[in-house]
Amino acid sequence: MDFRTIVDIKKPDFNIDACENILLVGSCFADNIGKKFEEEKFNVTVNPFGVMYNPASIYHTIMKTDSKPRIAIFTLGTNHVYILKETGEIVDNCAKKPQCLFVEKELTIDECAEYITKAIDALLKRTNDLKVILTVSPIRYKKYGFHSSALSKATLLLAANKVAEAYNDIVYYFPAYEIINDELRDYRFYSPDMIHPSQQAIEYIWERFSNTLFSESAKKFVEEWKPIKEALGHKPFNPESQEYKSFIDKTMLKVNALSKKYPKFVF
Repeated sequence: MDFRTIVDIKKPDFNIDACENILLVGSCFADNIGKKFEEEKFNVTVNPFGVMYNPASIYHTIMKTDSKPRIAIFTLGTNHVYILKETGEIVDNCAKKPQCLFVEKELTIDECAEYITKAIDALLKRTNDLKVILTVSPIRYKKYGFHSSALSKATLLLAANKVAEAYNDIVYYFPAYEIINDELRDYRFYSPDMIHPSQQAIEYIWERFSNTLFSESAKKFVEEWKPIKEALGHKPFNPESQEYKSFIDKTMLKVNALSKKYPKFVF
């Protein structure tokens, strides 16, 4: 008897290699996944201008950075944007200015898709073999009301699907939103605020993500890096002892050996 629904994840026609050059832009969920990439020593840039919740702000980030990733991951949080009345422009951060200076707007499916498309096209001018992974953040927006939050997520899901169909050889959709809401639909997988995924949920999504997208080389690297990472995280009683210094020297020899085996590995 099954007690949960396992989300089937379609395999992409590309893989993420060991120590790959990756750009992540989007909601705070992008930060969470970005930390996992950093821990596993991928060459990753995460939200270089801060967390970006909507497709317009993701596009603005792409235009401000000169990053040339082979893999770009966009995590869509909301279709709500704030427009500065004085200029009529969408702002990425209200910078704690009075709310009266802004107008809130909900982007349509087509508008969301257009901003995502423009972001992809901008990156394609820099990287010929670009691959883009789209996700929708599973984090709900309580301040909108849960019905409005669900409508916002539905808009993003439809926009992501539209872009993925238009760029089917470049764009891949990863179902992080569906894993949380359909597979892990239990409050034990949420943090104490009952809104954000718990660390356990993030670890599970990371496991599904890496199993689906990592190349055999990347999986092998993570496996070889794990004992070294654990050794480097060891906190000794006496860091000045000869025994600990010898332990670190042996660990660094392993780091050097890993560097030779994986040229993109940067310690």
